[in-house]
Amino acid sequence: MNGSFAENIRDFAERAKGGIDATIREIVIEIGSSVIRMSPVGNPEIWAANVAHRQANTRTADDYDFKVAVRNTIINLNDSNFSKAGKLRKGVKYAKPLTKTERDQNFNVNGLVTGKDYVGGRFRGNWQFSIDTPADGVLDQIDVSGNVSIAVLKAQVQSLTAGQTAYIVNNLPYSIPLEYGHSTQAPGGMVRITLARFQQIADEATRNNQV
Repeated sequence: MNGSFAENIRDFAERAKGGIDATIREIVIEIGSSVIRMSPVGNPEIWAANVAHRQANTRTADDYDFKVAVRNTIINLNDSNFSKAGKLRKGVKYAKPLTKTERDQNFNVNGLVTGKDYVGGRFRGNWQFSIDTPADGVLDQIDVSGNVSIAVLKAQVQSLTAGQTAYIVNNLPYSIPLEYGHSTQAPGGMVRITLARFQQIADEATRNNQV
């Protein structure tokens, strides 16, 4: 094939291939970004043991304040506790309810029994992209926002071309429990929700990269 027509065909073929590659890359980036964004970030504040601990301590503090209120009510009901001017007699004192600081410091109403030094974001930072062979092992990376993982994904995907197989995996041992509702932050998982949007993602990427 030669001549201007042949050149046009070759040019179209190149652009079509480029469009296909760009479409595939956009699909993979959106899928990967979706599972990263939806990945829960560990928060000790909402762990069951800590919730139970704070609830028990709050009940104890509330019980203390209730007894304070009862004591003060009894004082108010006894006229002998007051002078003719209506002031408390010497030696009679109202009990003081707990301040916010006292509830926290004395009753540990905001305390943790587990995860005090825990830093969330390891799961979000362990999504790995690879071509043709799934990545193995885990990463020593904390990524609370997910921005680092998404940026790495976008850079690595640029080498992906049509015909290759893209893998996005998370090899942390608690990945499967998290996918199936272990975290209240992602009760429906991440992968399943993203895959339910696959056709929408593919259609949009195709429109964006039409030749």
